[in-house]
Amino acid sequence: MSKVQEPRPDGHRDLVGQPHEAEEGPVAEAEAEAARISSPERPRGTMGKPFNRRSPFLIGLTAAAGVAVTYGLVLMVVGLRDVLIVIGLALFIAIGLEPLVSWLVVRRWPRWLAVTTVFLAAFGLLAGFLAAAIPVIVEQATQLVQKVPTYVQQAQDRSSWLGQLNARLHLQQAIEQSISGGSSLVQAGLAVFGVLTNFVVLVVLSIYFVADLPRIRAAAYRLVPNSRRPRAILIGDEIFVKVGGYVLGNLLVSAIAGALFLTWLLIFGVPYAVLLAITVAVLDLIPVVGSVVGGILVSLVALTVSLPVCLATVGFVILYRFAEDYVLVPKIIGRAVKVPAIVTVVAVLLGGALLGVVGALVAIPVAAAALLLTQELLFPRLDAM
Repeated sequence: MSKVQEPRPDGHRDLVGQPHEAEEGPVAEAEAEAARISSPERPRGTMGKPFNRRSPFLIGLTAAAGVAVTYGLVLMVVGLRDVLIVIGLALFIAIGLEPLVSWLVVRRWPRWLAVTTVFLAAFGLLAGFLAAAIPVIVEQATQLVQKVPTYVQQAQDRSSWLGQLNARLHLQQAIEQSISGGSSLVQAGLAVFGVLTNFVVLVVLSIYFVADLPRIRAAAYRLVPNSRRPRAILIGDEIFVKVGGYVLGNLLVSAIAGALFLTWLLIFGVPYAVLLAITVAVLDLIPVVGSVVGGILVSLVALTVSLPVCLATVGFVILYRFAEDYVLVPKIIGRAVKVPAIVTVVAVLLGGALLGVVGALVAIPVAAAALLLTQELLFPRLDAM
């Protein structure tokens, strides 16, 4: 690339706006001044005095521009909602994996090698898990398909508990309507394709975000005024630590939930144990409501064995909920996040209502960040008034 041409003593550049003429008047004078303030250290000169922010015209212009920009941003966010959710979730995952990467970098690993190692380990664990679980899942899914006629027959028999439940809730009719018609199959195929596409994009973005997170962090802090930047770094890094601790802790708690439920279901001979345990582990990633939904599903399937097994499973679900809320989460996640229980419940409900499953998943670290900002910024200012 050729070097950018420096202005001549009169301020003109040979490659811009030729020919220059003396009749340019004030512009020619400004160009001469531009050549005077240009120096090797600051080739583009120094910043001038700020505008008078109290000017009525500037106030009105700023207000009108603020309204227009806000309206445009709202429309943009609504239109790009799905894309922004994927980008935000990728950044959330990247911040969650950052503690592992930084732990390796501190031990003198090159960052590219640390990022590669973390993702290869994650993909290896996922591949090993799928290799072990998919054959069992396929086998149990095949058994479920083979037993569907039996369940249908029981649903039509009003003397059985399933028949009585079907008579009250019309389960068979609802299932037949949901799977009837070709359009539903097409929609299901499109939904699966969309999920797979978003997953691939999510993985790629997460890798890029983790690899460039130091530069992203530095660029974000450059947006803060210099006088406030040191404190912003302290608060921002603490938020990063909270998010990272939550992501890793949540994965560990979900793995423990899946292992405990699998053990329980195998002991009592509940069908589809592996499939149910995986479902519970995935649902448990959603705070508060996830394990409740998984426990209800497991209890209903346990009812196909016997009523005592179902009641025992309900008791096990309740006992696990207490253990997770008062032992696992405080020990594994609570030390990093430090969010009160009532704030957790409200945050999950609001996040789920706004963004669905993704909103419920990220609700707790967002609430932790909001609490930290409130304690460090809002409360001191209110106390000083």
